[in-house]
Amino acid sequence: LLVLLKIWKWVNDKRDQECYILDYQCYKPADDRMVGTEFSGEVIKRNKNLGLNEYKFLLKAIVSSGIGEQTYAPRIMFSGREETPTLADGILEMEEFFQDSIGKLLSRAGVSPHEIDLLVVNVSMITAPPCLSSRIINHYKMRQDIKCFNLTGMGCSASLISLDIVRNVFKSYKNKYALLVTSESLSPNWYAGNDRSMILANCLFRSGGCAILLTNNKSLKHRAMFKLKCLVRTHHGARDESYNCCIQREDEIGKVGFYLGKNLPKAATRSFVDNLRVITPKILPVTELVRFMVVSLVKKWNRHGSTKGTTTQGPIKAGVNFKSGVDHFCIHTGGKAVIDGIGFSLDLTEYDLEPARMTLHRFGNTSASSLWYVLAYMEAKKRLKKGDKVLMISFGAGFKCNSCLWEIVRDLEDGNVWKDEIQNYPPKTLVNPYMEKYGWIKDEDPSTFKIPED
Repeated sequence: LLVLLKIWKWVNDKRDQECYILDYQCYKPADDRMVGTEFSGEVIKRNKNLGLNEYKFLLKAIVSSGIGEQTYAPRIMFSGREETPTLADGILEMEEFFQDSIGKLLSRAGVSPHEIDLLVVNVSMITAPPCLSSRIINHYKMRQDIKCFNLTGMGCSASLISLDIVRNVFKSYKNKYALLVTSESLSPNWYAGNDRSMILANCLFRSGGCAILLTNNKSLKHRAMFKLKCLVRTHHGARDESYNCCIQREDEIGKVGFYLGKNLPKAATRSFVDNLRVITPKILPVTELVRFMVVSLVKKWNRHGSTKGTTTQGPIKAGVNFKSGVDHFCIHTGGKAVIDGIGFSLDLTEYDLEPARMTLHRFGNTSASSLWYVLAYMEAKKRLKKGDKVLMISFGAGFKCNSCLWEIVRDLEDGNVWKDEIQNYPPKTLVNPYMEKYGWIKDEDPSTFKIPED
């Protein structure tokens, strides 16, 4: 009886450690913050440190970025004060987001702010005492015993790091509500110099955010949208090459910006491969793993034999079929090259990559919240059915690669942030009009764009 009691207790405790998403709400800023071709050109021309070569570089970067004309920028850009930001600008950008998204999320879920037991906020590029989690607690008048975490500097993969915190807290406490808030403050972080490796960040990042409501209360399982199956974090911060490829720093003239090194793709690939080594056995069926091992051994044997001239058989492709255990792929919208690279590595189709491409086109790279816009696109397209598995993959400064697998608990078809325009996606073409508008820069006289003397 004692053994049976212990087994029952272990099973019961295990059930209480599950992590469910009850609902989530992506942020859609006001239309007066939308970034079009004309406005982008005005912002770029305000930077007096740029020369012709920098203009050509920016034109090429924007045209090939995969970003469209309906992304959003912080209000400071529209008032022309991006080079002289104040602390209030960064705080206002965050307050507009969380007062909109958290309010909508809790109202739709029927959960009072007073019921939240755990609050995790991740915004990498701003720190201002009292921290953003305290500002949210004050605004919504949450309980005095709420457990809160405020993450900064964690980069684009921070939302899965926040999720890992929630998951681990759920292991120690039963029947809790958790609120995960993920965004990025762009207002204080505009780069006004002319270093190409730092200008690129201005082209890629856009305003956005997401609020997610989670629980480990098994009695709420029928209301849940997703159930967390596993989560794997890979950190290559001990490698100097990886550590320095994506970092905030000052350029030669003292302008602060976000540096993106040429070795970034190499660092991302290395961390991605190491992450896959760990998560693959957790998410794929045994039959696929056995098949992969057999094919790999055959390929190795054939290569060994061909060196001795005993066989003329061509190489056998040995690759894992991730679709045997994953139905949908939620890829971080770090850029067109990131999406293409992951798609090639995992042998994905354009159907699989469509959610990430459309999110990059419509909302740009919203840092840690990007994954949730991709997920919302899948839901709006009514792709997410009960029992399906969704693999999330994200990258971040440090250098980090984080991934997790979700199981869909019930059929999902709410539009979330896409509901008013999902019928327009995918568009007939993703080509933006920047080249048509500013293509003349390629043939311009260099003397027109001389950098002014100090």
